[in-house]
Amino acid sequence: MVALLSLRGLQAFEAAARSGSFAAAAEELSISAAAVSQLIRTVEEQMGRKLFHRVNRRVLLTEAGVEMLPRLTMAFQEIGSVARDVGGDAFRPRLVISVPP
Repeated sequence: MVALLSLRGLQAFEAAARSGSFAAAAEELSISAAAVSQLIRTVEEQMGRKLFHRVNRRVLLTEAGVEMLPRLTMAFQEIGSVARDVGGDAFRPRLVISVPP
């Protein structure tokens, strides 16, 4: 059986890599920056490769991270597309207006 990487960890990696910041990824995912760091560390351990160079509160993608980012971004976009296609109206934006009587 193929070992699966942490989906939440992959989301954290993709958001941090795209934004260039663990803090920005944390805000996007509604978790703490420490949680983002831990999720990414778990994925790095599962893969046996570092995805970021951590230097003085800055993070830079490693070669593996650079290779992984566009493919993972496309995969998440495809998952979103499938969910919208299959989910139908559940994924369509809605406008709700309330007025007092």
